[in-house]
Amino acid sequence: MGQVVLVTGVSRYIGGVLARRLAADPSVDRVIGVDVIPPPRDLGRAEFVRADIRNPMIGKVIAQGDVDTVVHANVIATPTFAGGRTPQKEINVIGTMQLLAACQKASTVKRLVVKSTAAVYGSTPRDPAMFTEEMSAKRLPSSGFGKDSIEVEGYVRGFARRRPDAEILTLRFANIIGPRIRTSITDYFNLPVIPIPLGYDARLQFFHEDDAIAALVRGVTGLTTGVVNLAGDGVLTVTQAAGLVRRPYVMVPMAAAGPLGGLGKRFGLVDFSPDQMSFLAFGRGMDTTVMRESFGFMPTFTTRAAFEDFARTVTPVLPSLDAASAAVGGLVGAAQQVLGVSTRGRRH
Repeated sequence: MGQVVLVTGVSRYIGGVLARRLAADPSVDRVIGVDVIPPPRDLGRAEFVRADIRNPMIGKVIAQGDVDTVVHANVIATPTFAGGRTPQKEINVIGTMQLLAACQKASTVKRLVVKSTAAVYGSTPRDPAMFTEEMSAKRLPSSGFGKDSIEVEGYVRGFARRRPDAEILTLRFANIIGPRIRTSITDYFNLPVIPIPLGYDARLQFFHEDDAIAALVRGVTGLTTGVVNLAGDGVLTVTQAAGLVRRPYVMVPMAAAGPLGGLGKRFGLVDFSPDQMSFLAFGRGMDTTVMRESFGFMPTFTTRAAFEDFARTVTPVLPSLDAASAAVGGLVGAAQQVLGVSTRGRRH
């Protein structure tokens, strides 16, 4: 008999496509997709159940469906997609707690796959060149998605202690990118002028959206347990990435990076927490030996190829000289205000 899989977060791109892909897999008998709103795309043979993982009712969905495998793909990276930081944290943290409590009570649940993130490693100038799965952050993320993901993984470890019979796989993805998915990093590289912390050119890793879905399918249908880093081969620097999307960039003082992220959020351009801005300064690298040797997964796209596939969807025409100058002037002016510097160069 095949698996009965429950997938959370099917109203968003990765969760929805994953549910449809699993429903087409002959080794899977049934797929139940849950979310608080109906998915915008066809789920194929997968069934949609309107349910909130923050509500204990999720336990009834698992019990009534005789679910044996749960894929938790509902950790939201960007607050604007959740309606703000408060609902984002509630879905990520409270939702995970309720989901794991339901899994703990359900004797049918034998496997849990968690979609996590490289953000749990943080970004500091003291980081190693490559994080392995056994390493932890030199400085824990203090806000946003990274902080939530640290808590989520903590609850998953607690679940593992309470249900030692369950197989648990945590997949830590580099920034997922591609022509169809929208994230804070794709919003950032769609800006007309890209702000980069002055004096830095961070190394970035990416993972293509198609590879992410394929890795999740392998995680569901395979036997691997533990923690696995996933990233495309190679790295790109921020300035190289800006060149691939053919966008001008402006260097801004690091002290202004966080407030500028808030400024971009206010105008609906991009949504970056201070930790994400640190990522753009210091970057992050993950060792993917476990992905290749133990998990047995080889991405189709390198980091550069994944970014290039995304870059082809970005309007290639540079903004007009006047528009670019205005955008740069606005960023520099905002940086001066943040640093308390007048337009004449005097400190207030």
